[in-house]
Amino acid sequence: MVPSGEDTVETYLSEVLDLPVRVVLHVRPARRVNRKPILEAHGPDGLVAFVKIGDTDRARELIANEARTLDMLAGASLKTVVPPVVLHHGSWHGLSVLALSPLPVPDRASRLRVGHGAIPPGLLTEAIREIGALSGDRSAWHGDFCPWNIARGPDGRLLVWDWERFATGVPLGFDALHHFFQRALRRMRPAVAARACLAQALPILAPFGLSAAEARLTAIHYLIVLAERHAADGHEPLGPPARWLSPVVDAQEVLV
Repeated sequence: MVPSGEDTVETYLSEVLDLPVRVVLHVRPARRVNRKPILEAHGPDGLVAFVKIGDTDRARELIANEARTLDMLAGASLKTVVPPVVLHHGSWHGLSVLALSPLPVPDRASRLRVGHGAIPPGLLTEAIREIGALSGDRSAWHGDFCPWNIARGPDGRLLVWDWERFATGVPLGFDALHHFFQRALRRMRPAVAARACLAQALPILAPFGLSAAEARLTAIHYLIVLAERHAADGHEPLGPPARWLSPVVDAQEVLV
């Protein structure tokens, strides 16, 4: 429920964005820990912002992390990656509000294709390298680098949004593994996708200079970090780790 009357989210956004807006409400699918209301803010000349509303403690934490990350990216010299720009980050009636500039997104079909003229694999690799170098000697990752969060822009660079899970101090290549794993989950059971992620670790990570042993260890590390994320969120979208993660880790115990 949101307040009605004169003090609406539309009047709030109109004030902070300094133009009259009307909003369209979207809610992300259920069974997602970061499910939250998403508003499209339209001005007189069209779409001016996507607005995330933090209505739970966890959603507010994720929104705050994205705002910090995007502020940092605004001062970075990015050649391959194009993130949104923070237009406003504030609070309205106890709800976090993060307004982001819209990116020139192509049609959904071209967003999800890789290696068929839409998103060349080399561009993905360069984007992951650029993100990984954002924190100097502590490799960084976007945290949710999956097909539905990236698209090739009109100028050939890679549009990347949803930076809520950005973090540092991880091995280079986590984003590449996440991209593979999330695609695999669309056509495989979690346990099969996890085995595939490990089996394909070398070709996935070879562009980053990893050996076969390093690639397998990095894949195991990634899957464990993902399970820890789900545990911290109090959410098991892939089911209990004992079913999808433990068999993979146990088989590689000598590496871990």
